[in-house]
Amino acid sequence: MAIARAHLIDPAVTRWYHCVTRCVRRAFLLGEGPVDRRVWIDRRLEELAQIFSIAVGGFSVMDNHIHVLVRLDPEVAARWSDEEVVRRWGKLFPPRDKKRQPLPVSQVWVEDRLKHPEWVATVRTRLQSLSWFMKCLKEPLARLANQQDKTRGFFFEGRFKSVAILDEESLLAVCAYIDLNPVAAGIAIVPETSEHTSIKERVEHVEAQGRTHDLKEAQKGSVAGSAATAGLEDAHWLCPIEDRCRIDSSREGMIEGFSLGSYLLLVDYTGRLFRQGKAMVSREVAAILERIGTDADTWQARMQKLNGGRLLGRFFAASRQRLREATERLGLRRAVNLGSCPVP
Repeated sequence: MAIARAHLIDPAVTRWYHCVTRCVRRAFLLGEGPVDRRVWIDRRLEELAQIFSIAVGGFSVMDNHIHVLVRLDPEVAARWSDEEVVRRWGKLFPPRDKKRQPLPVSQVWVEDRLKHPEWVATVRTRLQSLSWFMKCLKEPLARLANQQDKTRGFFFEGRFKSVAILDEESLLAVCAYIDLNPVAAGIAIVPETSEHTSIKERVEHVEAQGRTHDLKEAQKGSVAGSAATAGLEDAHWLCPIEDRCRIDSSREGMIEGFSLGSYLLLVDYTGRLFRQGKAMVSREVAAILERIGTDADTWQARMQKLNGGRLLGRFFAASRQRLREATERLGLRRAVNLGSCPVP
């Protein structure tokens, strides 16, 4: 039985959610059409991340489904002025003429909308809603695809799946799993060449800045290496891997003290697990696993479970205590966990 989304999503429990949406009948519809629909999703995610108070931490677009890792930032929406709320909404749903053609967002239109404070309050709520984020991601593509295919009906399954991510280890595991989807499917050999993934977006952003050397320094895991990554992801639309708010950045990242270089090493190691079934644990990788409170065997078991088929459960945690806290907060009798919880 499906559980109402309002009973599953609570930023006070966790701000991180892994969302999966599939094409109807799991048909390979995203790989078809005169326009590359996967590229459309890439660009749409970038656009929505700059409108909603929702950060995108990772994504992969396959031929018949989409993975998106998001962080809810309701406090960001609370700081917007009413006019900013209206202008952001205008980017999503611009005013239209009598022929339903979009019009520019004019000052007159903005001022007219500001006369309705209840409407503005509703819009502010929607701009921090995960359901509205996914609706604005899926619905325009569904309409476009139906026009291209000269057909009618559903393009995506009606309901997307959301999994609450409850701790740092699970957050990194989900992020790596999402980025490695093409590798696991045999479409790409190495993560950096995986088209329509966040890891490729991150690497290309570093290359565009001419800072590949800094990224390699960061992979060494030294203090100097961490310093080399200053500002590396600040201008990127994806949520930075490293949270440097206490050091030198105004942007909140994913995990404090965990650099993009360390993440790439972890993904490379995990990708070899997917391809070979076993991989040598280097000194750097061992240090990374220790940093997030796990070991090679536990990490491999968790990743194999994620990659083993259907994502059963609405929560993902490495700690039973975090799972119990989430269950109590949401008023649920029990919570099905995606991963094993070795830690009591």
